[in-house]
Amino acid sequence: MMTKKFEEKTITSESIYKGKIIDVRVDDVELPNGQSSKRELIDHPGAVAIIAITDENKIVMVEQYRKALEKSIIEIPAGKLEPGEKPEITAKRELEEETGYQADTLDYVVSYYTSPGFANEIIYVYEARGLMKVEDALEGDDDEFVELMEVTLDEALQLIKEQRIHDAKTIHAIYYLMQQEG
Repeated sequence: MMTKKFEEKTITSESIYKGKIIDVRVDDVELPNGQSSKRELIDHPGAVAIIAITDENKIVMVEQYRKALEKSIIEIPAGKLEPGEKPEITAKRELEEETGYQADTLDYVVSYYTSPGFANEIIYVYEARGLMKVEDALEGDDDEFVELMEVTLDEALQLIKEQRIHDAKTIHAIYYLMQQEG
């Protein structure tokens, strides 16, 4: 049951940036103790992530440069929801665009908020199996450059230690797969 004892009531809300992926706003809020404060918030349309497993039991990953980190990291395929698009449809599209694969089965695993302290981004995680390479696969975004790789669970754990896998969704996916094996 949701409790309202910690609710912060919005007094005013000011949009300060509208972008291609995110919008930023500053809200003045009334705190539960009657005091007021400011909240800097990011609105995000949501995203999906896909734990794609080959018939050889390898995890399909992509390596790409992340400007916010100023480095390349290895991740599971992922992408943002388009307006009105159901997460499962986004997952199918992103899997094909980023990897060239389609899946026989696509099962919902979990969803979670990535950084609830300042953003409303929710990510829906799916597990894809029965992968098939598609000849005329959907093409990814023009500004997205990725290198495809397939790794074993042990290799993925080593990549976490080396901080080459260094994002929450991918680390979560690896630990999820470990739990499935155990």
